[in-house]
Amino acid sequence: MKLSIIIPVLNEADAIARCLQSLPDDDAVEVIVADGGSGDATVSIAQAHARVVMCDKGRSKQMNAGAQLASGDVLLFLHADTTLPADAVERIRQCIAAGAGWGRFDVRLSGKGLAFRIIERMMNWRSCLTSVATGDQAIFAKREWFDQVKGFPDIPLMEDIALSKMLRRKQRAACIRQPVVTSSRRWRQNGVLRTVWLMWKLRLLYFLGAPAQQLEKMYR
Repeated sequence: MKLSIIIPVLNEADAIARCLQSLPDDDAVEVIVADGGSGDATVSIAQAHARVVMCDKGRSKQMNAGAQLASGDVLLFLHADTTLPADAVERIRQCIAAGAGWGRFDVRLSGKGLAFRIIERMMNWRSCLTSVATGDQAIFAKREWFDQVKGFPDIPLMEDIALSKMLRRKQRAACIRQPVVTSSRRWRQNGVLRTVWLMWKLRLLYFLGAPAQQLEKMYR
């Protein structure tokens, strides 16, 4: 099994080197960084570790552009501020060998404190229950399954939720309990309670049919 790791970036110079250096040195793993027009040193840093593709801004556009170049049997979509566990590739291989067509990892937030532990537990529990994953959970899928659902929809927000819902029609997500570690910078900058409220509100409005363009404005 060949694994393609696709990382969408935009002005992630502070995070991308750490992310790329944490990835496994494996001949069966390729790394593609999809840049949406960074104005900092992101591209030059990434070029030292990965193949870089320049594309239009927008996480769904960037991940689809990376997927078009990928040659792997399985695609893994990873945020630049997220670190995979050391045995991530082997765990994905085991899931695929056991019959999984797609899945995601549990997530652990980098911040210290009880609030972060509660938030991550709720995220993981909800994801396993609903088979809906967020981008922070490092979604992976067989290439053929990703192509069959036509990749990420071209929407400015909730593209990870939309992809999950399309893939779960084929099969429930494989839930890898070994967590990825993702930055809690958004929570620290905007406040824990405010961020929790915003995320729940956005998901509810999306479920009720609100346009992704409207939700993106609220998110920004």
